[in-house]
Amino acid sequence: MAAPPRPATRPVAASAPPVAAEAASSAAAAAAAAPVSLSAKKIYEQARSQLVQIRTVLKGRASQTSVGSGFFVTKDGLIVTNFHVVSEAALKPDRHDLVYVTADGREAPLQILQLDVLHDLALLRASDATGRSFDALGFRPEAEPLAQGERIYSLGNPLDVGFAVVQGTYNGLVKRSFYPQIFFGGALSGGMSGGPALDEEGHVIGINVARRVDGEQVSFLVPASFATALLARGKDAAPLSGPAYAIVDEQLQKHQALLTERFLQQGWKPATHPRYQVPVPPDVFMRCWGSSEPSRTGGLDFERSDCVMDTRIFVGDFNTGTISLRHESYDGTKLGTLRFAARYSLSFRNEAFVRLSPQHQTKPRCNEDYIDRDGLALRAVVCVRAYKKLPQLYDVSVLVATLDQSQTGVQGRFDAQGVSFANAQRLAQHYLEAYRWVR
Repeated sequence: MAAPPRPATRPVAASAPPVAAEAASSAAAAAAAAPVSLSAKKIYEQARSQLVQIRTVLKGRASQTSVGSGFFVTKDGLIVTNFHVVSEAALKPDRHDLVYVTADGREAPLQILQLDVLHDLALLRASDATGRSFDALGFRPEAEPLAQGERIYSLGNPLDVGFAVVQGTYNGLVKRSFYPQIFFGGALSGGMSGGPALDEEGHVIGINVARRVDGEQVSFLVPASFATALLARGKDAAPLSGPAYAIVDEQLQKHQALLTERFLQQGWKPATHPRYQVPVPPDVFMRCWGSSEPSRTGGLDFERSDCVMDTRIFVGDFNTGTISLRHESYDGTKLGTLRFAARYSLSFRNEAFVRLSPQHQTKPRCNEDYIDRDGLALRAVVCVRAYKKLPQLYDVSVLVATLDQSQTGVQGRFDAQGVSFANAQRLAQHYLEAYRWVR
């Protein structure tokens, strides 16, 4: 049983080196050759002084390790960007500093005031703000929603080749996203993370955050309402003075509690297998894909279902805060009992339970047992791993195989990342109890 597929989304911050010189030249040439509408030109000219590049640099060396974008939101020097743009400086402040660079080349240090890890946002303060007044972008009023297909403009510094404006369309909110995200019909590139997306009046409607790498013109924005909420609670905050793991942990605790409750309340799809009730979640905040592969050589036939969330919480060196499930239905009647048993057992044993390096997680602690679900015999393994820098958060994996038939069976796997130990137990029990006979 292979690992479940991951949604092909990628944050649009660029790590150093952000791109090869040839690719950077091509990107710059393409940008120069692309036609620019009068509206886009006006938007860029109006917003140019409010737009900044955010650089993470090695402390004492001034060599950048990643770049993103940001924008001024107050006249006294507050800046909004993505958390993933500043995560190295937030989590490893002894090794990294932050600086901003304006479109006209002015550079100054930055301080982190507040983080919203769940929506991938950060509020910063320009260290040279004392006695100065900055141009700031305003937010579009929430009482004035955009209509599907309206033109919007994304600004940032793509691939670190220069400030740019990208035209696109507003396509409403993303379906099945655990937290609201805007579907931007435009091409975001690495380095544009944290930049603003503006309406035709120059008001902020969203913040660049990610793009799909398996499609064209499919990008994502954080709705501006989350940035205004972050600004309201963080504008008077003192700068962070150490690693932000406590803040990350506190926000992940809230996320895992909400994720667990929503998952438990949604229930299961009916009629997922002709013989068993197999746990498959409804398409609420997860999407499920099925596949079938009959053997071409008279061997093992199987069908597979994978269910994953598009939403993952970025916490620095890894992602967490997500749930995935899968099951495979095996038919080995063409193999015979002994050959099927060997293949079926091998498929169960080849699972991996180590997701992150020992730097981030403990070794898995596993328990195997045989369960009777109203006469349905199950073999089950439950494994738990703890996070070393995020106390009280765990990954839990549950592996299940039916044992009532000698030549057919179902194997399933459930994974929840970044949940409390109590919720890991609740989720594992909820998954195991879903297996039963079809009545």
